Amino acid sequence: MKKTIITISRQFGSGGREVGEKLAKDLGIPFYDKELIEIAAKESGMDPELFVEDDTRTSLGFHLIGALGYSLGGPLSTITELSLNDRLYLVQSQVIEQVAQEGPCVIVGRCADYVLSDRDDVLNVYIHANMNDRIKRAVHSYEVDERNVEDSIHKIDKRRANYYEYYTDRKWGRAENYDLSINTSTFDVDGAVQIIKDVIKD
Repeated sequence: MKKTIITISRQFGSGGREVGEKLAKDLGIPFYDKELIEIAAKESGMDPELFVEDDTRTSLGFHLIGALGYSLGGPLSTITELSLNDRLYLVQSQVIEQVAQEGPCVIVGRCADYVLSDRDDVLNVYIHANMNDRIKRAVHSYEVDERNVEDSIHKIDKRRANYYEYYTDRKWGRAENYDLSINTSTFDVDGAVQIIKDVIKD
């Protein structure tokens, strides 16, 4: 099946969001990153601010899902026993499934590769870069304090890894979890976009 849905996981400062945004624009398809927050908040009636740091939240309550027999796509009322963090994850996962069902799109972060793992039309991409380039992007594009920038990068990556590994039981950044891994220090953002476009057109 042709790959029409692209998920992008990324190291902080690697340009993953830029790759996703430019790719979606070039292909003329929807792009979802923070946009998922707005949709999830609207669907659930929760405060959008609760979703902002979703890439870093974890909670042991998630493991209650099996006991409750909850499946993605079920009514939200069935997960009220779970912690707030886990409810946020499930609501957002429902939204990811919903937008994927609606058609071709690019989704950045939020364990989308895992949430959509049962679909055959998904291409999972991991974007990474060397530390020097990540530092430059973090300072100039994301306005991270350059005095502590490398430490900040490591901390954000660690939080993302913990979140991903907690909810998926997979290792964040490990090659076998993705279909394609691209180093933007070698190919830059435009090069990464072109590689993905070449892959999905075949």
